[in-house]
Amino acid sequence: MSTVKGFPEHFLWGGAIAANQAEGAFDADGKGLSTADMVPYFEKKDYVNLKELMHVTSESIEKAMAHKSAAGYPKRYGIDFYHRYKEDIALFAELGFKVFRLSINWPRIFPNGDDAQPNEAGLQFYDNVFDELRKYNIEPLVTLSHYEMPMALVLKYGGWANRKVVDFYVKYAETVMNRYKDKVKYWLTFNEINTTLIEPFTGGGIVEDRYDNFLEASYQALHHQFVASSMATKLGREINPEFRIGCMLARMIHYPATSSPDDVHQALVDNQFNLLHTDVQVRGEYPPFLARYFEENGIHLIKEPGDDQLLRENTVDFISFSYYTSLVSTVTPEKYGVTGGNLYSTVKNPHLERNEWGWQLDPVGLRTVLKEMYDRYRIPLFIVENGLGARDTVEADGSINDDYRIDYLRQHLTQVKEAILDGVDVMGYTMWGAIDIISASTSEMSKRYGVIYVDQDDQGNGTLNRYRKKSFAWYQKVIRTNGEDML
Repeated sequence: MSTVKGFPEHFLWGGAIAANQAEGAFDADGKGLSTADMVPYFEKKDYVNLKELMHVTSESIEKAMAHKSAAGYPKRYGIDFYHRYKEDIALFAELGFKVFRLSINWPRIFPNGDDAQPNEAGLQFYDNVFDELRKYNIEPLVTLSHYEMPMALVLKYGGWANRKVVDFYVKYAETVMNRYKDKVKYWLTFNEINTTLIEPFTGGGIVEDRYDNFLEASYQALHHQFVASSMATKLGREINPEFRIGCMLARMIHYPATSSPDDVHQALVDNQFNLLHTDVQVRGEYPPFLARYFEENGIHLIKEPGDDQLLRENTVDFISFSYYTSLVSTVTPEKYGVTGGNLYSTVKNPHLERNEWGWQLDPVGLRTVLKEMYDRYRIPLFIVENGLGARDTVEADGSINDDYRIDYLRQHLTQVKEAILDGVDVMGYTMWGAIDIISASTSEMSKRYGVIYVDQDDQGNGTLNRYRKKSFAWYQKVIRTNGEDML
């Protein structure tokens, strides 16, 4: 009989941000431009097709490169974590964080990506951040690449479609892993690696108008990232055998719209495409169904000798993933209405509520995902992004009563606990985001996720003062009781 009662004793509770959405200081202390610095803010948005807001062309890149300030490009100014990290980490410590997920901004370390020597000012910044976390006994969980590729590697080499970028990434990974080998234990090689197929510029620095076969270029970029991830994993274990190195997936579970065998099969196919990334990084090989897909779509993947062995021999220690919503698959989408999402849109699920941005709220889906992935891979799982984007209101007395966020988190954490009782090995949970940051998909500030409010609007105006929301005290209590009190 199982003796599991709930969240394990050493469960890693915390929160998460990304450098490109939080740090700001886009040109400070020798930092180079990143791919995120190319994405402007649009006042009018189509929330059913958010990919259009992140779509980058050669023309838009030229315009962004000529724009020397942060104005109009929110990810260039973020929430000024670069200068306020001590204040923010003190708040995370007050919450009781055991772990804090953040990313290293690659062009802070190698401004052009192919530099001979790293930028010491950038290295020192993260030394300072990790030292501050250590002061409060908070473990850093570091993502090496989180939509922050040096823009120079896109302009000079064509992004991840070029094999040379593998070597630049590995040099970067080796540099920071050596530098922080005694300060960081948990590493993720790429954020939501499947984004390289969903939105190839964001994930892989692939500019659509520069390729005749855009789909082939995207898969080639993805292969290079798999190779780079395996090389970094191998190096990391040599640098410090105590490192725990994981992959990271945007988990998008698909339900069939009906019990029609065709819809059921379509959902299976869609789930196969989502999980092909973890298949490679955990099982060490490409799934068989891709061979037919490549042939039918004119995709000729170029591998170097030894690539398959490298993937096979350097699989990850754990799987981390984001989970926000579930999707619906059908062979007849014209029969159904469409709703929005993060980097995708989907058929509406009549059984689920949706938020303003079209995300279908599905806490039970998180339990399903956990059980399905653990059955498939049997290695530890880590939920490193889960949260609710919403418009928060500051009341006259200064309070922010975000009961809707508490309800969302409570429902999802209840399902995590159920999955643990089902026997799933869950390492931890880092809510997205610990603090309000710039939205990845819409570049808005008004789409808020944090339990800490940041006084800044969509145009970058505000004091940047930090305030505790009602959800702050709630999440603090959850962590303090190790998930036993979620009321």
